[in-house]
Amino acid sequence: MSHNKLALLRPDEGFTLIEMLVALSIFSLAALAMVNLQAFSVRTTATLSDSALAWQVAQNLAVERLSDPRAPAAGTEQGEVENGGRNWRWTVTTERTEDVRFVRLAIAVEGTDLGNRRKAQLTTARLVEK
Repeated sequence: MSHNKLALLRPDEGFTLIEMLVALSIFSLAALAMVNLQAFSVRTTATLSDSALAWQVAQNLAVERLSDPRAPAAGTEQGEVENGGRNWRWTVTTERTEDVRFVRLAIAVEGTDLGNRRKAQLTTARLVEK
């Protein structure tokens, strides 16, 4: 009869205590790395969400300025708005360009909450003379 390697182990061929401790240590390190990766993913998701909301506020302000039938006056406007359950401070700076038919709108948005300091900046132009 041939000896089958897949046969049941004899009692003296099992794993030693040291081998089991090494295996458990390796498994523990892998599990700890996965927990750290999950925490990093959660933080990154929250950051991306805040960044997306900041961009949404900036784009909303741009749409308001671009769709207003009155041409914006040169200067700076500031205000605060709530969007996505968070407060945002915004600044819109309107300046003339070399081409007198256009003005440049520079929009800056920043979160005001302690945990949300995300920023967005958007620059666009608007036709003021036809």
